[in-house]
Amino acid sequence: MSQSTNAVITREKRGHVFLIGLNRPEKKNAFTLSMLRELSAAIGEYEADPELRAAVIFAHGESFTAGLDLMDVAPAMSGKEGIVLEGAYDPLGVHGKSRTKPMLCAVQGLCLTIGIELMLASDINILADNAVMAQIEVKRGIFPFGGANQRWAAISGWGNAMRYLLTGDEFDAATAYRIGIAQEVVPADQVLSRAIAIAETIAAQAPLGVAATLASARLALEKGQQASFAELVPQIKKLMVTKDASEGVMSFMQRRPAVFKGC
Repeated sequence: MSQSTNAVITREKRGHVFLIGLNRPEKKNAFTLSMLRELSAAIGEYEADPELRAAVIFAHGESFTAGLDLMDVAPAMSGKEGIVLEGAYDPLGVHGKSRTKPMLCAVQGLCLTIGIELMLASDINILADNAVMAQIEVKRGIFPFGGANQRWAAISGWGNAMRYLLTGDEFDAATAYRIGIAQEVVPADQVLSRAIAIAETIAAQAPLGVAATLASARLALEKGQQASFAELVPQIKKLMVTKDASEGVMSFMQRRPAVFKGC
């Protein structure tokens, strides 16, 4: 296990799982430009390390995030360089390079604006029962620009999304679960451990199979089912000749847990 804690974004490796921590608790983890770019860098590290198979974004302190620190981030929003550096991974998956590995969010306490957009950009979300959420851009004279407008309606349905996008009203963990933003709601002291347990389960599966599953599902969302259907046979043919596919068959025949290597 390796760990880094003296940064606005912490990193910790636990076997095949990568923990990415938001670490500005004195400001309720409001995102500065440096935090956004550090989160982008952490995702790049996750993607580049073949030993890492699942990642969890969580928060140090009582709140997940109070949203963007607009006083710090606003100049970059209107500047030429932008928030995400060229060639880097966008934590929200809107610009730049696309993430290929699974991401989970473990959310507690306050979760505003970019926090919801991080959830919508992730694959699985575990919420604490004390989570309080809101997409409040319309209260600030702007609108969500990190993917909420597009993903929320796709996940929750038009009316459920617009109910909160257009009003900026707060909602709780039970509501988030009801409209499909969260996959589980647990007591606050269990939210990170539960997310890690799911990440460890994912990390025990065949990495190439997990990546192909994500890619196939995303292609269907982005370009339609027919585009995704067209890739099913070519992709499965590639997977069937891998060592992991052979290991999957052998482990089944030998009635033992599979040990996948990602090749």
